[in-house]
Amino acid sequence: MKTLGIIGGVGPESTIEYYKTIIALYRERTSDGSYPEFIINSIDLTKGLDFMAAGDLAGMAGYLLEEINKLARAGATFSLISANTPHIVFDELASKSPIRLISIVEATCVSAKARGLKKLALFGTRFTMQGTFYPKVFSQKGIELVVPGPTDRDYIHDKYFNELVPGKFLPETRAGFLAIVDRMKEKIDIAGIILAGTELPLILREAEHEGIPFLETTKIHYQAAVAEMLS
Repeated sequence: MKTLGIIGGVGPESTIEYYKTIIALYRERTSDGSYPEFIINSIDLTKGLDFMAAGDLAGMAGYLLEEINKLARAGATFSLISANTPHIVFDELASKSPIRLISIVEATCVSAKARGLKKLALFGTRFTMQGTFYPKVFSQKGIELVVPGPTDRDYIHDKYFNELVPGKFLPETRAGFLAIVDRMKEKIDIAGIILAGTELPLILREAEHEGIPFLETTKIHYQAAVAEMLS
């Protein structure tokens, strides 16, 4: 079996979900009662956010590459980053990493294409919603991405870092997110919502809302990781 290495801590709540769910999926896929062996490197979220706030993508890439190298030295044969926003520097990391990286963006795009979805709304941090790394991948498969308006983007970003990352999942915030979905459904002919923040499925746990499916990037990432472990 290949050894998975996870860059975790970005944020802590979703890293716990990665840990629990990868174990559960692995055991569903195997019949010998064994548990998977993998390595988690929990990094400093604040340091990563400082790089993003300063627009220092080179610094962000260098920091993540250093942490991926630690996983490789510990015995990981492939790796993933348990967050969406750091994928803003994924191409640079993939070209320099000593081990294969599983992209949450590419895995989600494959899933959306398989479901025949043509226009999707993108929810995540401000860095993710305003970045080009999601549209770059999805446009290659003929899938259009749209983002909420400025006020709604600010709301999602604020709630993400001030509530979801610290582990606060409030019903009023859930209602606020669903109201944004309703507004986008009314104004734009969207076929689904990409939950491009690894904490978002922890508050939006249903598979869909009013007929609009949620694409859980974390779930898709888990499945891709386990498939690679067993390949």
